[in-house]
Amino acid sequence: MNEDLRIHSWPCSYYLDTNKQWVSGRLSLTPVAIKFTADKTGELLVNFHLSSISEIKKESSNIIFSSLTILEKSTKHWFSSLQPSRNVVFNILEHFWREQLLSSQGGGAEAAALQSTKGKELTGLLAGSQKRLEDTAKVLHYQGEQFDNIMRGLNKIEGDMDVADRLLTELESPSWWPFSSKLWKAPLEAKPKETATVSDSKNQEGIIIRIPVIITHRTDSNVKPGKLTLFASGLEISDCNSQVIHRFESKEVDDIRVHTPYEISVRQRFIGKPDTSYRLLSAKMPEAIPILEMQFSKKIQFLEDALGFAGATKSPQVDLGTSIWQAATGLLGGVVQPGSPGKEGMDNDQVQLQKHEKVSQEEAKELKQILKKLKGLALETEAELERQDEALDSITTSVDRATLNIDKQNRRIKKLT
Repeated sequence: MNEDLRIHSWPCSYYLDTNKQWVSGRLSLTPVAIKFTADKTGELLVNFHLSSISEIKKESSNIIFSSLTILEKSTKHWFSSLQPSRNVVFNILEHFWREQLLSSQGGGAEAAALQSTKGKELTGLLAGSQKRLEDTAKVLHYQGEQFDNIMRGLNKIEGDMDVADRLLTELESPSWWPFSSKLWKAPLEAKPKETATVSDSKNQEGIIIRIPVIITHRTDSNVKPGKLTLFASGLEISDCNSQVIHRFESKEVDDIRVHTPYEISVRQRFIGKPDTSYRLLSAKMPEAIPILEMQFSKKIQFLEDALGFAGATKSPQVDLGTSIWQAATGLLGGVVQPGSPGKEGMDNDQVQLQKHEKVSQEEAKELKQILKKLKGLALETEAELERQDEALDSITTSVDRATLNIDKQNRRIKKLT
């Protein structure tokens, strides 16, 4: 992720202690740092890492009203005249500061990360890939169940169409025809069983991912912290107390706009009343966007500041089985025999692995287990995608057939009337 990406910026004033005066400019937030640039000179007056912050407070005094203070090591920075409001800036800065502390687990985590071996880096990378693939499998499983429910519904429709056809045949038959009253009695006895099967389609879904977010409703200037929860069937926005603010079912979402890798907006359109729209900002949003991209591939739109991120997080459904299987096979060979010479078809990951120091035996075993799980998940996901393609073809055929039957029966009814 680009550490220089500007997540947000706000017009404000900064108290320059050396000159004992307020300087107007813009306060900017990046994924890892806070910066302040003066308007007149364009000089960067403030630039420090989020991890170096020890406190963020809302303060005021007889001289300074409605100010925000940031204690960075032993230096206290004062910001005032914040737009749109001090509370908005405070909530966003505090959110990213706390998430930075949680992700780094304090200053000691950075030093430990520098000492980590290449094996640990690969383990972390592949563990993330495994989690992403498991999330994908959950979504595909739910979609498969939806396809099964659709097929059951279409089968019931076809059964009802058969009953309607027999009834029409009886109405069209002459009154002296002796078998007309027996044509439709048998299918009616099986109807309660079909109804019971369809009604038993309750689905228990699980949570795919839940992240902390800063919520803005419609165009309101007020923001508040909360949570975004992604399910296979949709998404849910709740407050800090886990009280649901709004739930979007998949069919209710009209568009999702990715403004930056850290900010999205979700909207449901209405005719004759205002749209339901929420803008969500989170330090963890890069983990949720790939899942949203897979669930809402036709409804998601990456704006200019997020186009690079869109290419980097291509939907896992594109050549999923083949790409992951090839990567897993190549890396597995490199881990088991890290010093072996190159072979034909060796991928870049394996070449990079051999360039670095050899991994330990324990790391090699762990990597091998993760890669085997990845390969199994990839095969299962590929098979599920093929099954859903076949199911979609069957659904299309059934719908076409049902449409033709309905047209025929409409013509027969018109003749009778």
